[in-house]
Amino acid sequence: MIDWILAERLARYVAGAGDARAPSTDLAALAVESERRVTAYTGLTPSGSLPTPEGISRRDWVASNISSMRVLLDPVLERAGSGLGPLRPAVKITLGVVLTTEVGVVVGYLAQRVLGQYELVLLDKSAHDQPPRLLFVLPNLGEAVRAFGAEEREFMTWVTLHEVTHAVQFSGVPWLHDHLAGLVRELLQGAELRLDSSRKARWPSRAEVNRIGTALRRGDFISLVASPAERSVLDRVQAVMAVIEGHAEHVMDAVAPDLLPSLPRLRDSLNRRRRSQSALSRIVARLLGLDLKLRQYELGKIFCDAVVQAGGTAALKHVFSSPEALPTLTEIRDPPAWLVRTLAARKIQSSSA
Repeated sequence: MIDWILAERLARYVAGAGDARAPSTDLAALAVESERRVTAYTGLTPSGSLPTPEGISRRDWVASNISSMRVLLDPVLERAGSGLGPLRPAVKITLGVVLTTEVGVVVGYLAQRVLGQYELVLLDKSAHDQPPRLLFVLPNLGEAVRAFGAEEREFMTWVTLHEVTHAVQFSGVPWLHDHLAGLVRELLQGAELRLDSSRKARWPSRAEVNRIGTALRRGDFISLVASPAERSVLDRVQAVMAVIEGHAEHVMDAVAPDLLPSLPRLRDSLNRRRRSQSALSRIVARLLGLDLKLRQYELGKIFCDAVVQAGGTAALKHVFSSPEALPTLTEIRDPPAWLVRTLAARKIQSSSA
């Protein structure tokens, strides 16, 4: 349904190449030092060697992420529309044009902004044959160094700490990959059912109109396309992602002070970069759900900061002790509630042991 070749070409066009000088810092050395510091602070031990860091272009990043999206979407889209009868060919052509354009624009837009990425295959059955990758988009890093007026090695160290923390999370928490993959699979199955359901044209109810109006006022566009059941799964996905991103944000700041004399200024600059977008960029970011990504960074870091302040790094490590220990989306916004719940659970486990 999606013309992946055309989507990739469009994404490359939107992404451009970037004109900043690529950083020359030794990424491999930074990754080794980052792993040592992150494992010492978090108490998470990787099950094996972490991926070797790769410095790549925007074009390379586009190709890699188009490939990942194809693995996720093709099985769903191939089964879509089976209940539409004779309308299926026309619907698939129309939907294919729309989705091809959307994928190309989304991936191209992201390729302009992403600095680094821990890339892992979530659903592909051959995931063992496609190991995770630790990617750094060099033109974007060069532009960020120039825009921030930062010392190159400091900035590269900071970004490397963030991405290596993600690598340590997934390598050091055996159940995390399968748990996240299960949630994503559940979302995709929901999307498949929605695409396969043949709905008669009808006027929306008053309750639906009110829901749409409320979602638009909040900028909550996901609510417009998700059923209540899917919304529940989305909340769980967002909670997991907030923990993953917030944990990396907390760790990169916690282990870096002696390495990064300019840490406060770097943090301030990065936060401004995430917010200081043009009006068009803000609209696009909201439509693509990137505002959710920003909230994940912010809420997740606040949660992790609060947990460490109240219970130390041992309490933060407990977040990754089991899927049941993960905070809900409500608890992300209320760290004391998570601390009370998990402390009670730990006391029960201790007393029954």
